[in-house]
Amino acid sequence: MATTEIKNICCIGAGYVGGPTMAVIADRCPSIQVNVVDLNESRINAWNHPDLNQLPIYEPGLDAVVARARGRNLHYSTKIELAIENADMVFISVNTPTKIRGVGAGKASDLRWVEACARQVAKSSKGHTIVVEKSTLPVRTAEVIKAILSSAESAPKGTNNPKSFEVLSNPEFLAEGTAINDLENPDRVLIGGESKKAVEALANIYEQWVPKEKILLTNLWSSELSKLTANAFLAQRISSINSISALCEVTGADVGEVSLAIGRDSRIGSKFLKSGPGFGGSCFKKDILNLAYLCRHFGLPEVAEYWENVVKLNSWQQERIARLVIHKLFGTVAGKKIALLGFAFKANTNDTRESPAIKIAKDLIEEGAELAIYDPKVNSEQIKISLSIDEYKLDDNQASRNESFSDIGKWYVASNIGQSLQGADAALIITEWEEFSRLKWEDLAPLMRQPAWVFDTRAIVDVSAIKKAGIKVWRLGDGAE
Repeated sequence: MATTEIKNICCIGAGYVGGPTMAVIADRCPSIQVNVVDLNESRINAWNHPDLNQLPIYEPGLDAVVARARGRNLHYSTKIELAIENADMVFISVNTPTKIRGVGAGKASDLRWVEACARQVAKSSKGHTIVVEKSTLPVRTAEVIKAILSSAESAPKGTNNPKSFEVLSNPEFLAEGTAINDLENPDRVLIGGESKKAVEALANIYEQWVPKEKILLTNLWSSELSKLTANAFLAQRISSINSISALCEVTGADVGEVSLAIGRDSRIGSKFLKSGPGFGGSCFKKDILNLAYLCRHFGLPEVAEYWENVVKLNSWQQERIARLVIHKLFGTVAGKKIALLGFAFKANTNDTRESPAIKIAKDLIEEGAELAIYDPKVNSEQIKISLSIDEYKLDDNQASRNESFSDIGKWYVASNIGQSLQGADAALIITEWEEFSRLKWEDLAPLMRQPAWVFDTRAIVDVSAIKKAGIKVWRLGDGAE
């Protein structure tokens, strides 16, 4: 049986997964027309903006990939029905957030957008269409998609063009900040499916630039579960090393040295052993809670509890950092200014979803702190949405330290490092942006109110340089006096 030749791809969803993935496919497969569609018109306009600095997603290297393919065989549009109609293969790459109400609220994935996509594909497609799950989905979700598509697998009256569908699972394994490299040089590409012909059609696309031995073929259910499991295991390592960071601080050990020592063990490896303020992003927490929900659903409460504790420890790490800042600043942060450096959940992205900065900031604001937030890639509107607190901006003349403060603190977005540190009692480094590791503290110290502190949750600063500048310093996982 000859392999299906793919000439036209439609991707529903122009977000952090669909956008970069389709850009790389278009770049590496110039003979395939790639159409990325989304209901969000402003997002599509941003993808089409002539200034590549205005792309809706910040990802190193993405602008160059888009520049090579956009207008040639990479297109962005809101014309969803037309794109599906012309497609040989449709990728579903929409958000699958955690349900906030109803059965499984707080843990199960909300699949409404996936279902809506399947219904749209069933309605608008013509002839034979391969449907690819790109979103992170609970195991057995393909059954839902297949059930919806099967309702359309009959020829409309008066036509000789029956519809038919095959469903594949092709989960993404991208790390934000390195997504382009992850796509161009992947550890593996996973394709799950029941139809050999459909699996080979997708595999042939990736084989244009990915070595064949890196393309793993499984059944649908193994592919779906592999994505949840991979994220759960990575998050588990982060929570594990963060638990040890707390122990290091009270015993005199250094978590960096401990990480180095255990990472040299070939059975463990060195990746994801860097301690920090906790994991963030759109996937880890959501996927672990979804995995726990599935375990309870299938009668495995002990397994569910194990994974739930990974999430609990992550929240505890963030609470611990906020409490420590309060303790070091004489037991109260009411009326004190703190420069919060970094709001993205990690460096080299503008994504703030589940960022550790959110909980830490809220805890400090509730204690009455005045936060000056600076992040080189996150705008004020994103921060406002994340904090869900009315924005407060200081005028050019900083507020007097003698003014009265309410029980609830304030926050504003600083335009640069100097503005964030002006009159600050402390600097709290949340995101490991490279520029934060290169700050000249001898020049910045005079801007701060003494005695001043630097709290480094990423262990990226030069401790001796900060102390030399006359600033007290705390570094996560460092038990040195």
